[in-house]
Amino acid sequence: MTIVFGVIILGLSYYLYDSLVTPYQEVKEREALEEKVRQRLIDTKDALIQYQTRNETFPPTEGGLDSLVKFLKTDSLMIAMGDSLFGTTFDVYNPDSLVYSPRSPFPKWEYTLNDTLRPQIYLLEDPGSDDAVGSLERTTMRNAPNWN
Repeated sequence: MTIVFGVIILGLSYYLYDSLVTPYQEVKEREALEEKVRQRLIDTKDALIQYQTRNETFPPTEGGLDSLVKFLKTDSLMIAMGDSLFGTTFDVYNPDSLVYSPRSPFPKWEYTLNDTLRPQIYLLEDPGSDDAVGSLERTTMRNAPNWN
């Protein structure tokens, strides 16, 4: 009888341990992914600022992120400094993946430019969450993330 109770106690102990640790690990993984998404949004914002600095305008809404990737691949400074500027979210820097969310199924960021205001403002959004950088209405939110 003692052996049976010992086995039951061990089984219940493992069940209790697992019921505490597994949800905690899931929360930690979700937080790590959220941080990675936000860092990639910030890196994309930094690339947009570099684009605007060089071209005196942000990329247009239609094909804007493709224009940004082309800029990152062809601009000599971005080629030379890209891995040090944007290498925090990548194991190996790849300009093509800068405009995609690290969250599965890896959707492309949603980018919209409002060029009717001065200064120009844009909205860069993650389609898988409420995270965004910028605003289409408020110039005070230019280049500002919405999670701060």
